[in-house]
Amino acid sequence: MRFAPSPTGYLHIGNVHTALFNWLFARHFGGQVVLRIEDTDLTRSKAHYEDAILEDMHWLGLDWDEGVDVGGPYGPYRQTERLAIYRDVAQKLLAEGFLYECYCTAGELEEDRQRYLAQGLMPRYSGRCRTLSEKERRRFEEEGRKPALRFKVPAGEEIILQDLIRGEISFAADNIGDFIVLRSNGMPVYNFSVTVDDALMKITHIIRGDEHISNTPRQILLYRALGEEEPEFAHISMLLGSDRSKLSKRHGAASIADFRRAGFLPAALVNYLALLGWSSPTGEEVLSPAEIKAQFTLDRVAKSPAVFDLAKLRWINAQYINKLTPKELAKLARAFLPEEKRDLPKLEEVMAVLQDELEVLGDLWPRLQLFYELPEKDAHAAKILRRPETGAILTAFQEALLEGPAVMTPEEAQELLHGLPPKLGLGTGKVLRPIRAALTGAASGPELVHIIAILGREECLRRVRLA
Repeated sequence: MRFAPSPTGYLHIGNVHTALFNWLFARHFGGQVVLRIEDTDLTRSKAHYEDAILEDMHWLGLDWDEGVDVGGPYGPYRQTERLAIYRDVAQKLLAEGFLYECYCTAGELEEDRQRYLAQGLMPRYSGRCRTLSEKERRRFEEEGRKPALRFKVPAGEEIILQDLIRGEISFAADNIGDFIVLRSNGMPVYNFSVTVDDALMKITHIIRGDEHISNTPRQILLYRALGEEEPEFAHISMLLGSDRSKLSKRHGAASIADFRRAGFLPAALVNYLALLGWSSPTGEEVLSPAEIKAQFTLDRVAKSPAVFDLAKLRWINAQYINKLTPKELAKLARAFLPEEKRDLPKLEEVMAVLQDELEVLGDLWPRLQLFYELPEKDAHAAKILRRPETGAILTAFQEALLEGPAVMTPEEAQELLHGLPPKLGLGTGKVLRPIRAALTGAASGPELVHIIAILGREECLRRVRLA
């Protein structure tokens, strides 16, 4: 299996979804995973994008056996380092009669395109250079034209693809038109370079997005010309947004780095992406990467497109956060706190309190802030603190704190609070709401007994006096 991203931007959800299905299939069946870089778009390819892609893949836990950073028997694994290979293969195919030189200008190609469109036909190359005489070729070269190399698509053929997900798909060769494999500047086009790479690297299975179905007949023709066995193809559906349009940032899709910064856990992201278009035979939704790998087969991959649901991803991430120990969670959490707050005391205790309600680590600081500094009061809390009975309630709470231990357990805090309503002759809710508002600046939040136990007597007294 291979994953071949272009370093023209950061790794996004669609890229990783495809990479993951390749990785799961290869690991399930004990195959090799190849990571190569398709960087022939020289103007847009950047080294920092390549570095970020490798970093994101490592963070997700998707490893590879051959690639740009680890080498392997079929390298190099970066396309710009393979240009001589493509040119040699192209010259061989030209000598064998599978290719021909095309001297058409951009203007001539546009004329052909407009003519086909005017006839209501799909534009394709007219074949005007397919049978040039030696005299015509010399004339074009004297004019300074440099030829591209085109593939001679055989007329009247039907090209059959046995797709591992979609079944049989047929293509009429007459609708394809002779296609370029090497541009006039010597750079290979996608269909040529990817086929040469896959053939020489002995790739046996290719899982990719369904937008590549139209590329497949050209690649099959190239395999036949090269005398190489065609790989097995499997085309998965693209991911959709909630409105069933193509997935984009407005649906919550972002780069993998963005999800990482937001506080998603890598195993949770892998778990969720695996469920987009694939279902576990057990029906479970929360599965470790190892469990998914053990269960993954293509016969459980759906033909219909899956919808990316950010809320569902957050829910799965919450399940993974819940599985962590408070110590593990505290260690992860420090990276998501303001830099000056990363050495906070009692963080494990705070994590144990907040763990059940936390979906992503990026939401952490506003939730735990109240344990370390008194936030501004919200409107509801301010209203509670203005009630006539609030003064007597906070005075009673203050007296109970002064009589109690300096350091309390949640059980001792519970006992302290339990004694206040009968003493004041008020309902439990009426008593606890002003205390919460005084201690947290909010009308709701974590259990009050945990707040009191973590803050300690002196901090509770300070906040009550301020209130």
